[in-house]
Amino acid sequence: MTVADSAQTPKRANPFLSLNLETALESLGEDYYDIVPAAEFPQHLLRFRNDELLQKLGLEPSTVTDEDFIEAFGYFQGVRPFLALRYHGYQFGEYNPNLGDGRGFVYAQVRGTDGKLYDFGTKGSGRTPYSRHADGRLTLKGGVREVLAAEMLHRMGVRTSRCLSLVETGEQLWRGDEPSPTRSSVMIRFSESHIRFGTFERLHYLGRKDLIAKLLDWVIVHYYPHLNDTMPPLLSGLGNPKEKYARFYQELVQRVATLTAQWMAAGFCHAVLNTDNMSITGESFDYGPFAFIPTYNLKFTAAYFDYYGRYSYGNQPAICRWNLQMLQVPLKAAINEADMEAALEEYYEHYNREYRKLMLSKLGFGEEMPEEAATELVQLTLQLLGESQVEYPEFFWQLRQQFSPEWREKSDCIFGTLETTSELFESWQQAYFHLLQFVATSDLEQMRERMAKYNPETVVLRPKIEAIWEAIAQEDNWQPFYDLLTQIKA
Repeated sequence: MTVADSAQTPKRANPFLSLNLETALESLGEDYYDIVPAAEFPQHLLRFRNDELLQKLGLEPSTVTDEDFIEAFGYFQGVRPFLALRYHGYQFGEYNPNLGDGRGFVYAQVRGTDGKLYDFGTKGSGRTPYSRHADGRLTLKGGVREVLAAEMLHRMGVRTSRCLSLVETGEQLWRGDEPSPTRSSVMIRFSESHIRFGTFERLHYLGRKDLIAKLLDWVIVHYYPHLNDTMPPLLSGLGNPKEKYARFYQELVQRVATLTAQWMAAGFCHAVLNTDNMSITGESFDYGPFAFIPTYNLKFTAAYFDYYGRYSYGNQPAICRWNLQMLQVPLKAAINEADMEAALEEYYEHYNREYRKLMLSKLGFGEEMPEEAATELVQLTLQLLGESQVEYPEFFWQLRQQFSPEWREKSDCIFGTLETTSELFESWQQAYFHLLQFVATSDLEQMRERMAKYNPETVVLRPKIEAIWEAIAQEDNWQPFYDLLTQIKA
């Protein structure tokens, strides 16, 4: 998967450069972005290519060479212009107007085989007007970490952006927290949208209500088209914009609540949930100091600079709700405040319902379980995880491995290898046994399949990532990285 730098011109058409690209973002006009150049790099080594995403683009992986990736996503040939998006955001609760794409741009937009519009967004592609004093580069370790985070989350059913490619670029980067220079890279992030909550917040800061309405209409057309399709027409023949806008916010609340529940069930701590890291489509993206929790601890914090635990694992549901509340400030230019407040009031109802469903899935049960008994089992599971401090991913993996139809006949057989004899564990066994009585014998195999879907054998905890990076940094050995990517899919 490693290709040496080559300056030769391809003898055939590059499939990436032949895609039917769209200019949706360009149609917004330059009030929303700056046109920027791509950096030139001294070296181009393809370290990762995501063949699964090629199929979503209608490309057959066997027809796309590593050189095609390098030409398009290392040299950035064939496409213009590159758009660095403008946005602001609340960072750790404080408003910051000095943001924007500081080391990336939207390289292109393309329609997937599913009919959705997708962005190719760069990370590490050079300086922009928003780089401030930074170099606009991405460390190779940062690229490796984002690849692993995105693929792990995708495997666990989280709605996430993914990496299309990672190219090592041959520069030495100095970072404040590193005693020596580190290697550089450029990454392509494949996502539904790079429009953020902070994109709207910037327009409010500038007092441009007209641009807020324009952007809102654009977002609905491209990412919520069903709202245009289902709105009743007025006598004028146009849809009802006020109702349409309110329904947009209502659906965004649902999407964010669902995403947050997915993170929590997966045991994922994003670490930097500033409003500029919140997508307007409710998609997870931008993985810096993330971590998967080793044990169930609501106070677990992934970022060393999060001194007060604002973005701790357990705070994520409340923080995402707060971010939605802050988004109301710019959206008041187009949406009735009472309608938005009513939609936000339903946030925890959406979140709790989705979280319970996902946790039941990890335990093997479907949605049709009696609500009271299902809720009790989920609560006891969390209490057991907190008390025992068994590894969070290991608990569910072992549950998947040990599950037996015999559990339906005798409660003390359930997860008998768990190293605890507490009264809490016995209560958990009884609750699990009780819920099993509502499962038909013929459906027990479905429980096993459900656990296999939601409880992967491998989760990329920090020690595993550090071991992968150590092999790369010390020996330039990429095989453990590729092996881990294969294991993630199991």
